[in-house]
Amino acid sequence: MPSNQPYIQRIGDAFQYLTDCFDTSPEIGIVLGTGLGGLLDSIQVESEVNYKDIPHFPLSTVDSHAGKLVFGTVQGKSVVAMKGRFHYYEGYTMKEVTFPIRVMKQMGIKHLLVSNASGGLNPAYKVGECMVIDDHINLFPENPLTGKNLDSMGPRFPDMSEPYRIDLVEAAINYAKKHGLTLHRGVYAGVTGPTLETPAEYRYLRAIGADAVGMSTVPEVIVARHMDIPVFGISAITDLGVPGKIKKISLADVIDAAKTAEPVMTRVMNEVIRIL
Repeated sequence: MPSNQPYIQRIGDAFQYLTDCFDTSPEIGIVLGTGLGGLLDSIQVESEVNYKDIPHFPLSTVDSHAGKLVFGTVQGKSVVAMKGRFHYYEGYTMKEVTFPIRVMKQMGIKHLLVSNASGGLNPAYKVGECMVIDDHINLFPENPLTGKNLDSMGPRFPDMSEPYRIDLVEAAINYAKKHGLTLHRGVYAGVTGPTLETPAEYRYLRAIGADAVGMSTVPEVIVARHMDIPVFGISAITDLGVPGKIKKISLADVIDAAKTAEPVMTRVMNEVIRIL
């Protein structure tokens, strides 16, 4: 993003480009994490655009993240989905990482659904399972709201007592129980990456109350809540940070585990969209 142009103007430029190209006002924004692009199968795609064509949009440097914004419908609801997100570890500022969420708000979204791949810290979790996020711990060194507040978008000190919409969390858990699906509920810790955690770091994260850990999501949720957008979040458990179960993993392992979790995640996401 060019630093000589005001941030709010960049948001406006991207919004204007998208509204000029696509006659749509999405109700729901969706962010798809590592290995979870198959969730797009639930979307009746109407149009899509490459990130590189959108003014001021960052470009993903992660191979497992495609760079497209997809427009369509799910359960009769109009959606816009990010097929690939941005991360702090890629060298972007937090304002760049969360830029798409600001643009989605301008487009009219009323709800944000986020997914990610994460490491399980809770001993009850297994690789390939899913966890609904009911709270998070922010361990990033930079907050996306640092600096001059965007008063037109939200307050200087936004309330974070309900970062994830609790009735949607409970609805997802009840749906899973009704249909015999394994779905956990827990706290997500957001860290910078790109290294995976050491055994001592896993123990620390568990000790401070985290059930899963990952390198995304928290910045997007903070910005969404700043703009008073309710959020639903879900994690695919792709590896374990539990003593005695820690082993070396690769990106391919993460993607394979995410694919195992994807059917449950897709069903839960569809149910949440249905009741919105």
